[in-house]
Amino acid sequence: MTMLVFLGSLLGAMSLRIPVAFALLLAGVALMLQLDSFDSQILAQNLISGADSFPLLAIPFFMLAGELMNAGGLSRRIVALPMALVGHKRGGLGFVAIIASIVMASLSGSAVADTAAVAAMLLPMMRKAGYDPGRSTGLIAAGGIIAPVIPPSIPLVVFGVAGGVSITKLFLAGIVPGLMMGLALWCTWWWLARKQDYPVGERAPFSEVRRTFVDGIWALMLPVLIVGGLKLGIFTPTEAAAVAAVYALFVSLVVYRELKPRDLFKVFLEAGKTSAVIMFLVAAALVSSWLMTIAELPMRVSDLLEPLVEHPTLLLLTIMLVVLAVGTAMDLMPIVLILTPVFMPVIKLAGIDPVYFGILFILNTTIGLITPPVGNVLNVVSGVGRVGLDRVMVGVLPFVCAHLTVLGLLIAFPALVMTPLRWFLP
Repeated sequence: MTMLVFLGSLLGAMSLRIPVAFALLLAGVALMLQLDSFDSQILAQNLISGADSFPLLAIPFFMLAGELMNAGGLSRRIVALPMALVGHKRGGLGFVAIIASIVMASLSGSAVADTAAVAAMLLPMMRKAGYDPGRSTGLIAAGGIIAPVIPPSIPLVVFGVAGGVSITKLFLAGIVPGLMMGLALWCTWWWLARKQDYPVGERAPFSEVRRTFVDGIWALMLPVLIVGGLKLGIFTPTEAAAVAAVYALFVSLVVYRELKPRDLFKVFLEAGKTSAVIMFLVAAALVSSWLMTIAELPMRVSDLLEPLVEHPTLLLLTIMLVVLAVGTAMDLMPIVLILTPVFMPVIKLAGIDPVYFGILFILNTTIGLITPPVGNVLNVVSGVGRVGLDRVMVGVLPFVCAHLTVLGLLIAFPALVMTPLRWFLP
């Protein structure tokens, strides 16, 4: 009955188009009433303590770094280098989009922001070159969801806080799976480009390649700085976020000089708005998470899945199918905040490494960003590219299959995550 009260109040509020954060609070209030323990002071205290977390400070800093990179010209230079390197190949602009998505993912950690930036720069060029608009937008959308897997990833930070898992380990474990997602997109696009006979561009001279590399070296050094600092144990993920923001500010103002001091207020304001939305959502979800623990909902889910505890692979597959189904109807962040405390007890009981599960879980939820009916990244790329959502949905299908293949490989072969992690650990 308690589970029905929570799910019914949450889904009912969301069906009335109440924002997810407020829907979570309403579900929390419904749980308190069901348990006959309503106390507004406890609700307020848990709401405040939900956001009062040092690891969560990484979110506003990474959001600020992303805004600074877009305003300061770092994002544009990241696209210019792969354009010079592979723009001449058949379907070259698609390969440029994949490389740009991977590099952008290692800078901001936001799927929506990365997708919008790459789409705004490349879609007009792809349309002019005669590429199919639906397929082009589908590729960029599929590339954009690499961002939540490769560090610095905001969803990995939230998962680490909600599940009590090391964020540093999650960051380092996400590198290889994120690159595998990019490789899967590369192979899929290579096959499609030859099948549809996309045009071949002109090879850029070596001087152009060298110029774009030298011009973009400051932007390319940021992911090296973040991953290198984490591997060497120089700073924590939260400190890495602060370093990324300061570095992006310095490069934008002093090196590239595309960001003017008068523009700083607007950049900080946009980063603050986005961070506030995420942080309030996290705080509201942690209130519900605390109440779910009081109501013993995670234990009841564990009881339901207990027959599968002796078969970890089958348990993982079952959970992944559930998450994939939920992801078609709910956004990434609410899924992470609601389901992480529910599944973690049974994951630990089955002896599955929480870091390994975290990577699979986040990768799975990101696929929901490019599947209807919610598919926030699909909506973003459709709006930026001015392409009908129906065409984008058809165009993204081969790339959804590519990501699902990567997910299946990671479930079947855990060493693909855990072996590189052991190498990356300081």
